[in-house]
Amino acid sequence: MTRSLLRPPLAALALLLALPAGATSLLRADVPELTAASDAVVRGTVRRVQSRWSGDGQRIVTDVEIEVAEALKGDPGHTVLVTQPGGRVGDVGQKVSGLAAFAPGEEVVVFLQRRGPSAFGVRGMAQGKFHVQRSADGKSVLAVPESLGDARLVDAATGAEVAPTQRTVSLESLRGTVRAAAARPAPAGKPR
Repeated sequence: MTRSLLRPPLAALALLLALPAGATSLLRADVPELTAASDAVVRGTVRRVQSRWSGDGQRIVTDVEIEVAEALKGDPGHTVLVTQPGGRVGDVGQKVSGLAAFAPGEEVVVFLQRRGPSAFGVRGMAQGKFHVQRSADGKSVLAVPESLGDARLVDAATGAEVAPTQRTVSLESLRGTVRAAAARPAPAGKPR
């Protein structure tokens, strides 16, 4: 009798363990789509990365301070503060798959969504960050898309998993694409 009572729960547990762990799913967005959906797009240098407990003490968030060298869209000011979930405080860490990672001193291009008078988030999560990489001789400057980690991209229309569209391009090419997209009129009913 005991054996038959244990079989259904054990079978359900085995089935759950056999399923793949859930990863973050992101709607795929290309650079023009990210630009249109962003309040600001900037190139700058990460000055500070600091994790802290949220105001309610329930979760960890990470603040990223970026010194703006160039605004490609919008006028966010000389410094922007990006806050995103996750990070490490002492021995406690919280990880959110699909977020952009930042390091002090890193030069970046980020697509920003306003989250308050002086706070921003990264639009499209990791899709909204490019690392600026300069060649040793300084002649070549590339914009390298952020790794998505274990996040997966899905097509908004079909819901099917799709490959990333973003590729490494010259910084000048990325600038041109962003500026062209920012110059297009917003669709009716949607603020730019």
